Amino acid sequence: MKEYANTREIKLIGDIPIFLAHDSSDVWSNPQLFHLDENGWPTIVAGVPPDYFSETGQLWGNPLYRWEVLAEQNYNWWARRFKATFEIVDIVRIDHFRGFESYWEVPAHETTAINGRWVKGPGAAIFKSVQEQLGELPILAEDLGVITKEVRELRDTFGFPGFRILQFAFDDNNEARFFLPHNHPKNCVVYTGTHDNDTSVGWYKNENGGYSTRSLEEVENARRRACNYFNSNGKEINWDFIRFAFSSVANMAIIPLQDVLGLGSEGRMNRPGRPDDNWEWRYCEDDLTSEIIEKLKNLSITFERDGKAELRGK
Repeated sequence: MKEYANTREIKLIGDIPIFLAHDSSDVWSNPQLFHLDENGWPTIVAGVPPDYFSETGQLWGNPLYRWEVLAEQNYNWWARRFKATFEIVDIVRIDHFRGFESYWEVPAHETTAINGRWVKGPGAAIFKSVQEQLGELPILAEDLGVITKEVRELRDTFGFPGFRILQFAFDDNNEARFFLPHNHPKNCVVYTGTHDNDTSVGWYKNENGGYSTRSLEEVENARRRACNYFNSNGKEINWDFIRFAFSSVANMAIIPLQDVLGLGSEGRMNRPGRPDDNWEWRYCEDDLTSEIIEKLKNLSITFERDGKAELRGK
């Protein structure tokens, strides 16, 4: 598929999650790289502290790395992991990038992620080693969540593009302005929303905006701010989001297909912290009507995201 796409000037983005499943072949064949007991069970596991998705945090349950062992091996296992991924995609998105700077460690016996702690990760050392082994790599750094100065510095040291999520731009907090299009840097990726968010229509119509911790008043205020920013009545909120994502100076814009199709919460891909009934949404070819295709095409041309700006002398 990569070869087929490349011949048509299309690049594929793949994903490397920072952590692995306990029952994965990687953990089974490399138990010395993980915090496991004598019976192979995790002693500490991954997660994130309480946030806007969940009041009790997210207890992912992945076994955590013995970073000191990986360092002794010059992070060779990670270099091989990157190499294998780049054989099937052109660009790699690192999920939970902030975990390389510090990660949330939870005792394996806990039932929520509340009683965890921040532990320092490998930092720049791992990426320096991987670059020495494989050269410069086209990497996108998913830098969402609890982001500190140290995480931003790690990202910027290697010039990795960070993420800007438009749905986050209308919250009533100090970080919201960071996600507004007029504040975007060029070296970033703008999304209307990611796989973890509700669809843009769902975000607009849902009573809690797709977040279990939001009050109706907070959601209504966010809707009002969005409509004011877009100069919109909200009737085609998905296209408002798409237009402003495309109009951003961000080098890359990514639109979930559910937003292109104008789907509500029934099209949501994933609910963070919920272990089941995720990633089940599918679309049919007929869902992409000629009207939708033409609308997306026109916006791509208008905001020079059709890949032909150089031909027009830009």
